[in-house]
Amino acid sequence: MGVVSVREFVRRLRREATARSGAAALFLFGLAALLLSGLAFSTGAAALISSALLFLGLAACTLGLLLPPPEPVQPQPAETQLAEPAAPESQSAPESQTMEELADRVWEMQEAEQRFYGLLEALGDLVIHRDREGRILYANRILGELMECDARELFGKSLTQLGINVGVTPESASADGEHLTSTDVSIQTVGGLRWFSWTEISLRDRESGSVSHWAIARDITARKRAETALVNARERAEQASFAKSRFLATVSHEIRTPMNGIMGMAKLLADTKLSAEQRTYVGAISTSASALLALIEDLLDYSKIEAGRLELEPQRMSVRELVESVVELMAARAFGKKIGLGCHIAPQVPDTIVADPGRLRQVLLNLLGNAIKFTEEGGVLVTVAAVTHEGKPALAFKVDDTGPGIEKDDLARIFQEFEQADTSSTRPHGGAGLGLAITRRLVDAMGGAIAVESAPGEGAAFTFHVPLVDPEGASSEAVLALKGWDVAILTPHAVEGEALAMSVRAHGGKARVFDGEKSALALLRRRKAGFDAVIIDASLENETGDLLGRLRRKGLHAGQALTLIAPTDRSRLTKLRANGYSAFIARPVRDRTLLRLLLNAQAAESTAANEEAEGRAAPGDRGGLKVLVAEDNEINAMLARAALSKAGHKVTIVSNGRAAVDALAHPARDYDMVLMDLHMPVMDGLDAIVNIRLYEEETGLPPVPILVLSADGQEKTRQRALAHGATGFVTKPLDPDRLLSALEVHAAA
Repeated sequence: MGVVSVREFVRRLRREATARSGAAALFLFGLAALLLSGLAFSTGAAALISSALLFLGLAACTLGLLLPPPEPVQPQPAETQLAEPAAPESQSAPESQTMEELADRVWEMQEAEQRFYGLLEALGDLVIHRDREGRILYANRILGELMECDARELFGKSLTQLGINVGVTPESASADGEHLTSTDVSIQTVGGLRWFSWTEISLRDRESGSVSHWAIARDITARKRAETALVNARERAEQASFAKSRFLATVSHEIRTPMNGIMGMAKLLADTKLSAEQRTYVGAISTSASALLALIEDLLDYSKIEAGRLELEPQRMSVRELVESVVELMAARAFGKKIGLGCHIAPQVPDTIVADPGRLRQVLLNLLGNAIKFTEEGGVLVTVAAVTHEGKPALAFKVDDTGPGIEKDDLARIFQEFEQADTSSTRPHGGAGLGLAITRRLVDAMGGAIAVESAPGEGAAFTFHVPLVDPEGASSEAVLALKGWDVAILTPHAVEGEALAMSVRAHGGKARVFDGEKSALALLRRRKAGFDAVIIDASLENETGDLLGRLRRKGLHAGQALTLIAPTDRSRLTKLRANGYSAFIARPVRDRTLLRLLLNAQAAESTAANEEAEGRAAPGDRGGLKVLVAEDNEINAMLARAALSKAGHKVTIVSNGRAAVDALAHPARDYDMVLMDLHMPVMDGLDAIVNIRLYEEETGLPPVPILVLSADGQEKTRQRALAHGATGFVTKPLDPDRLLSALEVHAAA
């Protein structure tokens, strides 16, 4: 009996130990499942896997906590034990079977626990279990290897003691049972600084209320190093881009400065007494210099675009003024080739829009320059209209020419870098093939699109659209201001004649274009009614200027007679007026000027008289200006002095901004105009302008007009100069005629 009782006592002890071991194993298994659930959630695993692990972990923890403790083993008196009858075999058999089943379950749970911790050890990531105070309850071997110690030696220590800056999540964050956090943590090791992506889940025991923290951290040192390398590379690229932009600006200025001297001196030399051979050589110098400058500008623009320095500067601008000024700027080149150049802007085009005037001007100059370069006969027509493009309001700019045209296979290729329509070695025109590529890039940057229509022998038509942003002030003229008018236009330049006719028709009138006297007379023989106005190109008039008289004698009846003149025809104004012309219109014709002259004959006569007087008067007769030129480059200073002195102005040269301030910042100053270079030693042009304007404000002196001279033609440079107090802006290379025109305009203002 004693032996049986001892055996029973041992069985009960084993059962109690087994029960306690099973509950602990269940609880640990639950915690592991919860940790794996948090890890799966933070790493973006499937939601089903995360949910299943969470449920399994909660169930295991709950079961481990709720498992009833075994009944304590109560020692019995010896006599009771001796008196206790032996249990029959039928009762001990089920009990033995139950014990074996429980023992099997315990061993299975122990094996699962061993596999779980083996998994944590083999995971390759840091795994740390901390209590509510932040003391380590478990750490796998990875942390031990980082700290160069046995992981068991870390038990009871805090992460702060190990040099790991990870605090303990407040218990309030785990009020709902669990709380997940994630951050990047740096750990200083013997091998250097290492970075870990630290994910931690804080769990609260529902019965005891105690909180513990399970964390898993993955080594992301390589990623951090790559990110740092990318940041450093981006900073180096930005610095290189800034340096490249500064280099381009410097190179642009340094190239334009000597080119300004070459082109300006060639212009002055051409105005002197030269033999025919010498004049040919000077013309070759001017042509070569212009071609070289155009190539340099294309290369600089392309380099700027490739460097990512293409920046738009939207501002309110006048579309009409910009387009007409560009056409007038290119007129001399077209007239030099004896081709026509016309411009028509529809009355519906708004007066102002928001766009980048510098980039828009550059696109027009590229397209118009190309059209003039490739056109040998006929002419070039520029039109602007308000349209709807791809469902949105836009402005359509179109440049038509009567050049040789483009093959169908070349239409798309010509917008690519370094491509030309004619790539043969015998092509008549040079160039690097960058103009249209740059134009396409600029149009794309403005949110527009460009296209071309052409066929061999039929010329080319380039059209680009830009968004119509914030238009204001639609044309104030009535669309039908010329309703009932019938206008005859005689000109050998069909393109210019068509531009004039379009302007008349756009305002409700009728217009007929004749290429000369014969075609006009053919109509007069069949026509009984007269014309309200006749416009005759001065190039059709001979030395006696009697074309208008002959037409009138043969039946031409016109209320007004206007003549089209080129800049070279100004000397003929007196004779033309004496032969019956009431006014003249300068080529290329501005639409509003034509409308004003047709509608107001008195204003036309007044304008003609004033312009005629200007044409008769020599520059010196109008009274010379006293001009101060601040320019450090001797050749540019010589060019400015020669151009101004020849026009009858008195010139004083200073070589830096400080000298300009000294000459202007006192009450006895006696200058009517200042030409100020931007880049000068001692003090640059902008600082000099600021000092001059400040002195004028303090003393109450009227502001002296200051024209900035700069090789940097960017719109932001122009706007910055004007913001500092400049009156106007003239770009280099310096053209004497353009300089004198700007001088007269600002002096009159």
